[in-house]
Amino acid sequence: MNSKASIGIAFSGGGVRGISHLGVLKALNEIGVFPSQVSGSSAGAIVGAMYCQGYSPDEVLKIIIETNYFKLIRPAISWKGLFTMDNLAQLLKTYLPHNNFASLNVPLHVAATDIGKGEVVYFNSGNLVEPILASSCIPGMFEPIFYESRYLVDGGVLNNLPVEPLQANCDIVIGVNCNHLPELSAVRNVKNLLERAVMMNMNFNAYSRKSVCTFFIEAPGLGKFGVFDLKKASEFFQAGYNQAMKVIEANPSLLEISTQLQPQPSEL
Repeated sequence: MNSKASIGIAFSGGGVRGISHLGVLKALNEIGVFPSQVSGSSAGAIVGAMYCQGYSPDEVLKIIIETNYFKLIRPAISWKGLFTMDNLAQLLKTYLPHNNFASLNVPLHVAATDIGKGEVVYFNSGNLVEPILASSCIPGMFEPIFYESRYLVDGGVLNNLPVEPLQANCDIVIGVNCNHLPELSAVRNVKNLLERAVMMNMNFNAYSRKSVCTFFIEAPGLGKFGVFDLKKASEFFQAGYNQAMKVIEANPSLLEISTQLQPQPSEL
């Protein structure tokens, strides 16, 4: 395998289950695999942005646990959604102070959904925080984000594993999904049924792009946890790390990959 191959990593959405992406990144970094480009939807966009800014996976985990912005989400008096994303916006601006794609150490692509036109929109230049907010905007739960004359919501609605922006520029594409569903013997209630149906749709969305990936990493069983279950943060992180290590062991070719993009201390 080309020792200078460019590597793209695509991260799915999935609420706090996206913390498992950090464990995957830690495992890959430990064997010397660093992305040339990153793409993400929703939680994958948040994790990707923090990592591309220069924070280590462990640092991002610590920030997520310490800030716990889910407790700070405030109701929105609007028909558009139940909650606003103001507090998340403030946190993102704190940790991404330059608020510009160009300021990132690693190029990033963020997927969002134009709810008016019914199409996927990819952002990789200009303001950074607004596209991340749009990509994370779960329909019906949060107010849509109006940005660049579009009403935008969660990128995962149409593309929960945005590999497309990576295909033209990366020799190797690693897809990472955080929503694997375990088998279910019985449906307990309507809420359980609806949640599982939504998750199945998200996974079908992601799995349809699996064939494009050179490698695909998916920690088992994470889909049984809720999108706001922050108490499991450390478990999610470890699950991602463990699964990535299993994939690495099963694919020795990953060990042959080296990049020239390993962050230097001065860049962090």
